[in-house]
Amino acid sequence: MFIFALLSKKRHINNTDLEMIKIGIYGKNLKSDTFPFIQTLFDKLKLVGAEVFVHNEIFGLVENSVELYDYKIFSGYNDIHQYLDFLISLGGDGNMLSTVTLVRDSGIPVIGINLGRLGFLASINKEHIHKAIDSLVQKNYSLESRSLLKLSSPHLEFENMNFALNEISIYKKLPNSMITVNVHVNGQYLNSYWSDGLIVATPTGSTAYSLSTGGPILHPDSQNFIITPIAPHNLSVRPVVIPDNSVVQLQVEERDGGFLLSLDSRTIELKSGIDLTIEKETFTIKLVRLSDENFFATIRAKLLWGIDKRN
Repeated sequence: MFIFALLSKKRHINNTDLEMIKIGIYGKNLKSDTFPFIQTLFDKLKLVGAEVFVHNEIFGLVENSVELYDYKIFSGYNDIHQYLDFLISLGGDGNMLSTVTLVRDSGIPVIGINLGRLGFLASINKEHIHKAIDSLVQKNYSLESRSLLKLSSPHLEFENMNFALNEISIYKKLPNSMITVNVHVNGQYLNSYWSDGLIVATPTGSTAYSLSTGGPILHPDSQNFIITPIAPHNLSVRPVVIPDNSVVQLQVEERDGGFLLSLDSRTIELKSGIDLTIEKETFTIKLVRLSDENFFATIRAKLLWGIDKRN
């Protein structure tokens, strides 16, 4: 259940309150120079009469620096999955990936306000907070459904956190060795990758780790996954794009004590010989896009396409 904060002014439940937009706020590792923008957000939410729910982690960071007004505190998925209309992620793309672990299969739309650097997922500039909140209140936005990857293994328990929005990555643990990743797709042998590791990425993740290792950019609606090797020893090996209804089976061979497995930013260490299966998750994540946002404009801005004056 919700942990209710001590409030100087407590709202009374009436017909107006029942129509209030319910917005959650999540962020972590925020620096003090972002506090003025966070204050702007809370000022705006108060102005539009929103019912505000603050994650306990961001509450601990800003409680002495930002006036939060009326709010409730939440700590996890069970607190919000039947309550919120939107969840605002404050920070960069890393924080957006953490936000996904809060939202899970709840269907709560996520809106990312970029207080960090690149911001493919957290695409709303911190200077546009007023515009973003007005768009939510006026319903002047669209929702993008982003597919996820699901990881399963008979040898591992993931406690309902076996999904990834960007990618599932396998990579070597020691710097002076390589690993071999044997890959089958829908039961058909694809390749044995002798490399530093392997990435299986969604279209959302095509602009993340996969891109930095030579993978292609996919449109979010493309319904594909990418298999991208990390520094392969055989230079003829290239990324492969497969349909997202494929089942990818992996087995890792290594000689030096294990390898690392990451689901977005969550990493565990494993031993060789474990069978891993990757497929499309049954639920999606809904991202809020403002009316003037689109995928191609975002990649032009974030990747600096067109900066050449000849364009």
